[in-house]
Amino acid sequence: MKFFQKEIKLQAHSRGFHLITTNILDAIPDIRQINIGQIQVFIKHTSASLTINENADTTVRTDFESHFNVMVPENAPYYRHTYEGPDDMPAHIKASLLGASVHVPITNGALNLGIWQGIYLCEHRNHGGSRTVVITAFGI
Repeated sequence: MKFFQKEIKLQAHSRGFHLITTNILDAIPDIRQINIGQIQVFIKHTSASLTINENADTTVRTDFESHFNVMVPENAPYYRHTYEGPDDMPAHIKASLLGASVHVPITNGALNLGIWQGIYLCEHRNHGGSRTVVITAFGI
């Protein structure tokens, strides 16, 4: 069994949903040595998240952002955690809904994603800054 791990800093992104599949692959070329295995990508933040979804049509990412902003609004009168700004508490909720990690099978040295799938960084803050992810790949 082979194990590879790399921690990388992603550039700062505006609020929204951003494809980072290429960033992940560029950071850990060692997956080419794995025939059967898995990759885990974990984000070390509480106001951004990761998910897997449509990688072709950019309007999907725009619609995700629009829907999440309706589903988890800013300035809800019951929020108590408000001292970091009106986008902070909703960012924590959105991050919990989507999660801090994704797992993808590795097959013959490549991510075994569906043809229209990509890994998203979900930036839930207006000015979240750079984000750190830990990439762990393992297999035979």
